[in-house]
Amino acid sequence: MNQAHNNYIICFISIPPGKKNTDWSVSNLLGYYLAASGFKMTSQYQRTVPLEVRRAEGERVRAKHPDKIPIIVERAARSRAPELDKKKYLVPSDLTVGQLCFLIRQRVSLRSEEALFFFVKNSLPPSSMPLSAVYEEHHEEDHFLYMTYSNESVYGA
Repeated sequence: MNQAHNNYIICFISIPPGKKNTDWSVSNLLGYYLAASGFKMTSQYQRTVPLEVRRAEGERVRAKHPDKIPIIVERAARSRAPELDKKKYLVPSDLTVGQLCFLIRQRVSLRSEEALFFFVKNSLPPSSMPLSAVYEEHHEEDHFLYMTYSNESVYGA
């Protein structure tokens, strides 16, 4: 006789000292603890292109297109999602995270029932957030915003 078994992973996370309970979403808490434990989603672009080259390119792009956001979008290391044909994107600053995710989904040609998750510095940004706000909060010293995507939540079971 076969029985169906459900497997659950239970995770208890406490709010960091000095922070209010309302300041933290589950994804931000996970990102905080992953970063504190030394886990970092590093970009292949950052590892292969020297900082000076990236910074010069970022400054040039921002000077030429001040109303656009330069973004590097890469597949997460252990993801089985298809690779993008290009990694660099220059998008309007009023575009939302959700709109960018929709555009990227189209480029990777996923079926509608397949999930795709987008991360910025180990957290899931709200889909309604304008990319200009995400950029202001999370851009790197080279003037690029780095996003990774995965077909499964790399922080869950």
